[in-house]
This record gives sequence, C-alpha cells and structure tokens, in this order.
Amino acid sequence: MALSELHLALIGAGTAGVLLVWGYNVWQDRKHRRTADRIFNGGAGDAMDAAPAPELAPDAERQEPTLGEGAVEDGISSAPEPAVEHVESAAARPTPTSDLAAESDDPPAGGIDDIADLTLRFSAAAPIAAPIVYSVQRGWAGDISKPVSWLARGGDGGRWRPIMADDEGGYREWAVGVQLVDRRGPLGEGELAAFVAGVQALAQQTGAVLDALPDLDEIVANANALDQFCAAVDIQFVLHVVDATGGTFAGTKLRGLAEAAGLALEADGLFHARDEAGGELFSLGNLGSEGFNAESLRTMATHGLTFSLDVPRASDGRAAFEKMLGAARQIAGALNGVLVDAQRAPLADAMIAAIRAKTVELQQRMRDGGIDPGSPRALRLFS
Repeated sequence: MALSELHLALIGAGTAGVLLVWGYNVWQDRKHRRTADRIFNGGAGDAMDAAPAPELAPDAERQEPTLGEGAVEDGISSAPEPAVEHVESAAARPTPTSDLAAESDDPPAGGIDDIADLTLRFSAAAPIAAPIVYSVQRGWAGDISKPVSWLARGGDGGRWRPIMADDEGGYREWAVGVQLVDRRGPLGEGELAAFVAGVQALAQQTGAVLDALPDLDEIVANANALDQFCAAVDIQFVLHVVDATGGTFAGTKLRGLAEAAGLALEADGLFHARDEAGGELFSLGNLGSEGFNAESLRTMATHGLTFSLDVPRASDGRAAFEKMLGAARQIAGALNGVLVDAQRAPLADAMIAAIRAKTVELQQRMRDGGIDPGSPRALRLFS
C-alpha cells in the first residue's frame, strides 16, 4: 500500500513537472510571438505600433489613422497590415470600374477615377444645364457619405471637364462618380443603391439616356476588395523625441528648430514638411493631446514630440523617412533629447532599418496594385 502511494506521489510530481515545462514553453512561445508581432505588424511597444488590424471579412470596417490618445501611447496610429500577405490575388487587388479615365485624357485631380470610383454615364440629344443637374442631385447626393464627382462634355468627343456647383454651362454627355473607399471603409450597399437610384431619376427627369448599369453585387465586391487592399498597406510610422533627463521642452525653442529643419506650422496644429509640389513628407506634433499654434508655443512646455510618416500619402516613402529621421535627430540633439520608441527606449538601429524596409515594401505593393503613393488617387483613398 505504501509503495502504491509512493508511485502515485512520483507520478503526480512527474506530471506537475511536465506541466510546468509545457507551460513555460507556451509562455515563451507567446512572448516571442508578441515580440515579433510588435516589430513587424504594429503591436504595442515600438515605433511600428498600431491599432488593432481590421478583419478581412467582406463587411470589414477600416480604422482611420489618427494622432489621438492611442497614437501617443502606442507610437503609431494606423490600420496595420492584415494577415493576408499575397495581395496579388484577384480578391485583394484594386479593380477598375470604368474606362472613363482612359477616354478622358487624364481627368483632373478630384475628378472621376477608374479605380477609386463607380462611374455612371448618361447623355441627351440637347445640352443639359449644369444648374438643373445640381438642383436635382441635391435630393440624394447629400445622404451619401463618400464624395460624388461630376464630369461633362459637349458631345463632340472632346475632353471631359469637372463640373462644380457654380457651373452655368450646358452639356450633352455626363458622367458621375461616387468614391468607393476611404479610411472609414467601403461604400455601403444602401448608399450604393441610393446613388444608382438617384442617377436613374436624374436621367429620367432631364430626358437623358443612362448607359447600361453595372452589376451592383460585383461593385460591392470590388469595393470590399479595394478596401482590403488599402487596409493592408495603410501604415503610419511614428517616432518620438523626449527629454533625456525626463524634463520638458520649451515651445519657444521648438518653432525655430522645426522651421530650421524645413517644417512649417499649419492650421491643423502640426508642423509639416512638404516636397516641392506641396505633397506631405512627414509631420511633427505634440506627444500630448494639445496641438501647436503660434500663441500656445510661447508658453507651452511639452514632454515630447511625435514625428509621423503617413506611408500611402508620401510619394517617395523611403526619402520621406530619411528626411524625417534626419529632422528628428537634428531636433533631438538641439533639445538635449533622445529618439525613442513607444516604450521610451532609445530607438535601435535594427528598428530603424525595419521601418525603412517596410516603407519600401508597402509602397511597392501599392504601385503593383495601381495606386501610386502620394498620387491624387492615393490621397483620395487614404483620406
């Protein structure tokens, strides 16, 4: 009997030991996975941190990048890369919805886009006055959350031109586009149906003939695929500068240093660095919740600064990152500050290299999908 109890005790001890080893291994594995996710997928704890990734279900909702509270704590404000690596698949590539762009000789920025928009066209035997079109469309266009754009031409096969609310002309051929995707997500089925019904009613009221309608189920699928593609590359990398002694930076010094680094204070409370064409390279904001303005900088003391690179909106992400890194180091040196990640640890060379490489990779994926970073198309989709 004693021997049986001894055996039971040994078995119990052995089982406990196995469970302890197994539990330790599981803990280590999860720890390593969290570390890897933090570095490469935007988890909390470094300069590539991000908000939770959207699911890639057909009705997934994208999270709009902001520079709010989450960004201050996490070091990045973005919709990080979803767990789909092969965006080359048909389900994850932008799909053209119209041939208007090819026919219109590069429509102007803010006009109709063959990837970003669903385009409907109608024409009439006699010119339709623009004020009439705008008057009729007011009844439904205001209920659609995505931008609606109008183009028209005289019917002689000439160039399409954007039509604004104050246009007084009359035109025989019309095209109207509704944007399919932005950072809030894809156009909803209800809004899509309202758009199509509104254009049908407009054509009927003006005596115009509406071109054949596309398959709306296919348009919804295209919008969802485009949204997934955009979410997969929608990253905003953030670096922080904090005082090396744990103190604060005086706002009176900050403006001069920012301007010396090539940044200018704008109405949104951020300093922006821009290229020669006016496109944004990166921005500089307060690590706290208060924005910058000319008045507050005279008395402000801040615990840190945040440099931010919006990858899809920069035309040359690598060059923009190098300029941001150089400006961050320059300002940190002048303020006796240190460049850190979200955990306030000095930013390591390995992390800098990872950000640089990821920026290049993401922008190449955009180009492969027909969306040039920083282009009018990209600025619309990532807005």
